Amino acid sequence: MKTITIVVPTYNEEANIMIAYNRINETMQPLKNRYNIEILFVDNDSKDSTRTLIRNLCKQDKSVKAIFNARNFGQARSHFYGLTQAKGDCAILLHADLQNPPEVMLEFIEKWEKGAKVVIGIKDSSKENPVLFFLRTIYYKVMGMISEVEQIQHFSDFELLDKDFLDVLRNLHDPSPYLRGIVSELGFQMERVHYKQNNREHGKTTANFRNLYDFAMNGVTSYSKSILRLATIGGFTMSVISIIIAIITLIRKLMYWDAFDAGIAAIGVGVFVLGSVQLFFIGLLGEYVLNMNVRILDRPLVIESERINY
Repeated sequence: MKTITIVVPTYNEEANIMIAYNRINETMQPLKNRYNIEILFVDNDSKDSTRTLIRNLCKQDKSVKAIFNARNFGQARSHFYGLTQAKGDCAILLHADLQNPPEVMLEFIEKWEKGAKVVIGIKDSSKENPVLFFLRTIYYKVMGMISEVEQIQHFSDFELLDKDFLDVLRNLHDPSPYLRGIVSELGFQMERVHYKQNNREHGKTTANFRNLYDFAMNGVTSYSKSILRLATIGGFTMSVISIIIAIITLIRKLMYWDAFDAGIAAIGVGVFVLGSVQLFFIGLLGEYVLNMNVRILDRPLVIESERINY
């Protein structure tokens, strides 16, 4: 029988582990006569009792596997690494907070059985903070405009990936992966399933402004050349305008030497405007350099401290 691996990333999810395990088993029960179902927990150095609960599940149920990271390597890297370690004929990434309903996995599998190599979940609506959902929408729209690769709106890494696609991921050697862009870029046959995202079952999200900013800038610097080109064009345009203004000012001063006052205010405004534009694009250039630096160092995605039931 074929095997389906359900990858469940965790970080301080002690209140959700048992709920997630039971919901997954309940959802997949109708398929257990046709598939081997295994659950792979990938823990990103939780500080609560998450690992203890996972260890207990691994003892009770040999179809449950676990990988414990040596430290917190970040959400994106841990998720990606978990998928590369899945040994099934396909893998489904499901967050332990169950904001993405496990029942949608049945639709993923149905489309996979019909030949799709990649099946992704698109959230049409969400019970999360409306402001955050709106900001995500804006981000996806901006990414769609500046990226050379299609960016799928409201795709939050809830997906099924066939083993052929997983093999590609294992060979990428990308130390700073942006999975949503990779899924769009590689061109495998893709299907979409629409769903409504729920609230977390228990606990509070660990995502903060720093995490969200880091994730967003990874997407921008990995899949857009447009902003750097905008910096080049904008800098050239501002230079031309500045030169024209300087020439006009000089001519008027020569023509009306005593009557024309160039003015400190105009000079000050020009300096501050040009300075702020330069600082903005230098900072943006730094983000690109940082992204390149991470890739050039080519360090491992994560370091494991323990594996169970492998």
